[in-house]
Amino acid sequence: MNLRVEIEKEEDHRWIAEIPALPGVLVYGQTRQEAIAHVKALALRVLADRLEHGESVPETAELFLVAA
Repeated sequence: MNLRVEIEKEEDHRWIAEIPALPGVLVYGQTRQEAIAHVKALALRVLADRLEHGESVPETAELFLVAA
């Protein structure tokens, strides 16, 4: 399963990235690359938390897919 990263540039020139499959995983960055890196890091923290609490997580092979 891939986790789709949706990214767009805001009017104030910040980038926003989110992973719709993981509610609440949404971040801002000053650059496109920064936003992508931060949203991936947050997603991994959310998945780790789910594992620690015995919740299900998607398969991790090719986990992220960035969509422009």
